Amino acid sequence: MQRLFLDTEFNGFGGQLLSVALVPEDDTKRTFYQELKVTEDLHPWVKENVMPHMRMAPCSYEFYQNQLANYLWKIGDCILVADWPDDIRYFCEALITGPGNRINVPNNIGLHLDFSIEYDSKVPHNALHDALAIREHYIKTGK
Repeated sequence: MQRLFLDTEFNGFGGQLLSVALVPEDDTKRTFYQELKVTEDLHPWVKENVMPHMRMAPCSYEFYQNQLANYLWKIGDCILVADWPDDIRYFCEALITGPGNRINVPNNIGLHLDFSIEYDSKVPHNALHDALAIREHYIKTGK
């Protein structure tokens, strides 16, 4: 089962999801990255440290869910690796579309939370660069 390295950026503790990255262990496979429209006032720290690294045209949450479903259909069974519980929480919340409803994915998704990950991101506080750095940590350490 292949691993995908997950990172997110969000608007402070409990705030809106701002961006999501899923980076496959196999670097020949496609990476997933989306930036979402901001619909709430930004936390000052996020405004200063996260938003300068946002470069894509932001999308709606529903578009993000649709793109995520399409990506997961192509990936198949996988294990998501994250270094922080909120990353997994925001991913799981995106799977839910309404009461008793979820996005339709045909595969099994395992979740792995690893607090021992140490990485040096080329662009800190950018979900894509952080997820790439997490993958590099796994490759270097042979996990």
